[in-house]
Amino acid sequence: MNPPTLRSRRHLLRTAFNGFGYAAFAGLSTAAALAEARKPHFPARAKRVIMIFMQGGVSHVDTFDHKPKLSADAGKSFGSRATSKLMGSLWKTAQHGQSGHWVSELYPHVAKQADLLCMLHAMHTDQQAHETAVPFFHTGIASQARPSTGAWTVYGLGSETEDLPGYIAMNSLKSFGGNNHGSAFLPASCQATMVSAESSNSKAGGLPVPDLVPAHVNADQQRAQLELLRKINRRRLELDEVNPELEGVIASHEMAFRMQAAVPSLLDLGKESAETLKLYGIGQSATDGFGRQCLFARKFAEAGVRYIEIGTTGWDHHYDIKNLLPKNCAATDQPIAGLLTDLRQRSLLDDTLVIFGTEFGRTPFAESDGRDHNNRAFTLWMAGGGVKPGHRHGQSDDYGAEGVDGKVHIHDLHATMLHLLGLDHEKLTYRYSGRDFRLTDVKGQVVQEILA
Repeated sequence: MNPPTLRSRRHLLRTAFNGFGYAAFAGLSTAAALAEARKPHFPARAKRVIMIFMQGGVSHVDTFDHKPKLSADAGKSFGSRATSKLMGSLWKTAQHGQSGHWVSELYPHVAKQADLLCMLHAMHTDQQAHETAVPFFHTGIASQARPSTGAWTVYGLGSETEDLPGYIAMNSLKSFGGNNHGSAFLPASCQATMVSAESSNSKAGGLPVPDLVPAHVNADQQRAQLELLRKINRRRLELDEVNPELEGVIASHEMAFRMQAAVPSLLDLGKESAETLKLYGIGQSATDGFGRQCLFARKFAEAGVRYIEIGTTGWDHHYDIKNLLPKNCAATDQPIAGLLTDLRQRSLLDDTLVIFGTEFGRTPFAESDGRDHNNRAFTLWMAGGGVKPGHRHGQSDDYGAEGVDGKVHIHDLHATMLHLLGLDHEKLTYRYSGRDFRLTDVKGQVVQEILA
């Protein structure tokens, strides 16, 4: 087969960015095309996202969705389920701030930030098993490898910094299938770089990013290797004229080299004040691990990273919810409140969209001494980034079993997130395997009611 002509290669390059509709790519290199493509479709309200993902299914009726009738009817059968008995919340819930948001006593620090929160109480999803619901939350599809929300964000907007990736994740979700932090058919530079919050502790040792520093060469030797690779790659590029894959490799080498200096310095907690460490609960046994994630999320956001995901696992409380749920909440309450406070103090919250999410909620009836999965209603909240502070959207029924008003599907969530970032979810597409793909597929509506 004859190699494609320069004209056909440029056509392929234009096709790769079909979602933006830029016919002016002719004559541009891949890097220049990317720079041109990575502009919002309209003025953005948010520049970046911090996703706090609590894997397992946070019980909304025990945290942020107050259901007095559920407590009043505890012990009664749930509908036609004779063996399913309603279980009221074991914890008190009170209203907080001028917004009057109901927040459980399990989240006392977050409760003090109530007026910053935009609550979505009628979230729902198509999936009710972790192995499909987690990838569905992250990619909009349950059973195939598709680009993650973070990957689409970086593809659409790029990064604000040259020294760090556009997408960083600190909560590995590999065991739950899918492509939760991956880029699938999007350029590999759009996938997440995994960072370990724990290993950045100097006492723990190790590197925050796996394989960031070569083990068998010194700095001068590495520089010589990279210079040789650069010459070989550039020569190949001159012959090919257009080679997106090779340019991606060159860019990844350059990024890794810059990260070797930027990441360890950025994650050095020795530069943080005692007040800041205390704000996040760092140094306290219950909150230290997640506190580090939250502090690093702020530091990455401040440094220009476009999409950051943090979170914890272990929210699948089928049993012993009385003891396990308080532990999860205690580990995350102060760090989350600290993150919101710190972002606000640094004037970062207005253009940073913070999201507290989970793959689904829990049932209002008991399963032994816990709750089962519930994909028909759960609560998610947002803060900053162009959403209405202190706003309540949607409502579930008296037992929190199903949304009855203002229902928001995962596709709607994705459409709204992209909208806040200045991206039209119907225009942000990528041509692959003969069709135009997008994060929301053929669905999704922007939730206009929550926009500030």
